[in-house]
Amino acid sequence: MKDEYDFSNAERGRFYRPDTQLNIPVYLDQDVESWFAEKAKMKGVNMQSLINELLRKDISLIQEVTGKG
Repeated sequence: MKDEYDFSNAERGRFYRPDTQLNIPVYLDQDVESWFAEKAKMKGVNMQSLINELLRKDISLIQEVTGKG
C-alpha cells in the first residue's frame, strides 16, 4: 500500500446510483434448504419463488392477526 494517494482528479459520487436495489443474500440451514428444494421440485417451480410465496403468506397472516401493515 502506498503511503500517499493522489485524489486531486477524483469525482465525488461517480459510482453512486440512488436507484440501485440491494439484494441481501439469505442462507438457509441445510435441512431447511433440502426440504424447500424437494417441495419446489414437486411443484415445478424454483426454490426462490416457493420461499417468497410462503413468506408473503406468513406476512399476510401476521398482518391480519396484529392489525398492523
